[in-house]
Amino acid sequence: MRLFLDTEFTDLLHCELLSIGIVSEDGREFYAECSDADLSLCSDFARYGVLPQLGQEGVAVLSEVELARDLTTWLDQFRSFGSVLICVDHPTDWELFAQLVRDGETLKVPSWLKGTSIRAAIHGRHIESYWQLYGRRAHHALHDARANRFAFARSVAE
Repeated sequence: MRLFLDTEFTDLLHCELLSIGIVSEDGREFYAECSDADLSLCSDFARYGVLPQLGQEGVAVLSEVELARDLTTWLDQFRSFGSVLICVDHPTDWELFAQLVRDGETLKVPSWLKGTSIRAAIHGRHIESYWQLYGRRAHHALHDARANRFAFARSVAE
């Protein structure tokens, strides 16, 4: 099973999670926003490209501890697959994900979750096709995760 992950964060140098989106191969989704990120750490990019897309009605806005708990609970439905590939297009996505799901004592990610980069496997034209078809904007974690799933499926099919 593949899960397509995307995150939005404050800045590469002072990196705090703003939001996380995950879409499974079969369409199951997880999305949440982090309530305790220090917004003063946001780069101009995050301030103008990401923050305006946050805080939509009905979205789970959780502390990092709550978000980690809910994410771990959501991920449990995939445990029976044995090995689950967490597909990312940027290494920071995996790093932020790993911080949320790692064991508090060993600091290890559960062995059934494996990170993999899909950056080289997806074609930009398929990402653009997604934005045109669905009328979404980039730099929203759930929309980007959906776009990566879409682009990966089309790129692999070629």
